[in-house]
Amino acid sequence: MLDRSSRRVALISVGNELLIGKTVNTNHSWLARRLTILGYEVKVGLTVRDICGDIEWAFRTAIELDCGVVISTGGLGPTFDDMTVACMARAFGLPLVKNEEALRMIEEKYSAKGLPLTEHRVKMAMLPEGSRPLPNRVGTAPGMLLEHRGILAIALPGVPAEMKAIFEDHVEPILRERGPHIHIAEKFLRSVGVPESSAAPVIDRAMKVSPRVYVKSHPAGGELTMPVLKIHIQASADSVEEARGIVERAAEVLRTGLIKLGARVEEVSKL
Repeated sequence: MLDRSSRRVALISVGNELLIGKTVNTNHSWLARRLTILGYEVKVGLTVRDICGDIEWAFRTAIELDCGVVISTGGLGPTFDDMTVACMARAFGLPLVKNEEALRMIEEKYSAKGLPLTEHRVKMAMLPEGSRPLPNRVGTAPGMLLEHRGILAIALPGVPAEMKAIFEDHVEPILRERGPHIHIAEKFLRSVGVPESSAAPVIDRAMKVSPRVYVKSHPAGGELTMPVLKIHIQASADSVEEARGIVERAAEVLRTGLIKLGARVEEVSKL
């Protein structure tokens, strides 16, 4: 069982576009829900501009608040204003070094497109000493994981699809392994005959059953011809019975709502 500080998480969102209202910060809400399901406590959420002093301040604040896990989103790209990793390194008092594994990941991405490594692309391989890159199967900039003085610091891209892919592929398994002792239950449903766009409000209602339930739909078939949705319901709680109860309540909301829309819904053993 983790102690309280190790369960405490700070979420740092980096980007001018978030603070001027141009972009809605969906990364924060998505991560907060996933972390809550995993049994972590989101202590604070900080949103800062693409200014190194502000980014460094955010990381230092997370450290001062005794957060054992710090996750940032945004600022990992090749341009001059992508500076999250460098500013994180400053907050932890670590030098930036060229990470050969990260460089290989980046080179493979660009060479597959017939593009050379440039100075700006190599910049994405400059990581704090002692950190390791996290593969990005969706985009080009790798994520980054650093364990330093009892703190697990993770930097993820700001593009939601890239952030989610890296979190699900690499971060969530680590957090599960070292995380609080909780019980997780899940159920899989298959819905036929209702497009994902029509099912979305029903899925939203199912997500409101509990802050510790997560519902993800995987469309198959044709959205406007023969739509098929594979739906994964997952919940966590302090007991198996409680977790199963949350999952069943969410499943019932989904069944009732989708059938009302004309779908055929069945429970399946896996997606």
